[in-house]
Formats: sequence, structure tokens, C-alpha cells
Amino acid sequence: MSRLVFNVSITPEAAMGLLKEHQKAELVDEEIFDLGDGRCIATLIFEKYYFRASNRAALMVVIDNINGKTKVKSVATGSSQGFVFNFDWGAADDFAGSVEDILSSYIIR
Repeated sequence: MSRLVFNVSITPEAAMGLLKEHQKAELVDEEIFDLGDGRCIATLIFEKYYFRASNRAALMVVIDNINGKTKVKSVATGSSQGFVFNFDWGAADDFAGSVEDILSSYIIR
């Protein structure tokens, strides 16, 4: 499992649009919840097959601006092929990192 959390300078809707356009994986599900007052929570779930791990991996992205800043959480899981050993040849890190790569020009450091 790999997890990244960072803030971006764009709205959750804009971040969601960029991810849907540029993510090289199958979009399995998406939802956006309007909380009122310009606040929302967006979720995206992607799935991708990794040859080097011989398994499918899932990527869940949660984007919200509840606290005034747009926060992006990227979590990749399911990419290890063994029941006992959780080793995936870096597939989870790559999958979770793809979100950071797509949104890199908007990340607030």
C-alpha cells in the first residue's frame, strides 16, 4: 500500500477533471458531494493491471476543500501478488505517485 497527501491550488472539481483526463487507468467509480458554501468532497477510484507485480492495483483518490484548502489524498493498494509477502515491485508507489505527477504544477509546498 502507498499513500500520499498534499494540497493543491485548484478546486476539487478542477483536480478531479485533470485526473479523469490524464490518469492512464480504468476509472471504476466517481462521486462528488456538495456540502454547500463552496465546499465539496470528490472521490475517484481507478484500477490498473501491473505486469511486474502480476496483479491488478486499485487507486482511491479523495479530494476535499472542507478546511479552505484543496487537499488530495491518493491511496494505492492491492498490487502485491502474495498472501504472506506484501511485495509489489513498486507498483503501488507508482500508481499513487501518478496523482502527484498529474497535479504537480498545482501542488502547494
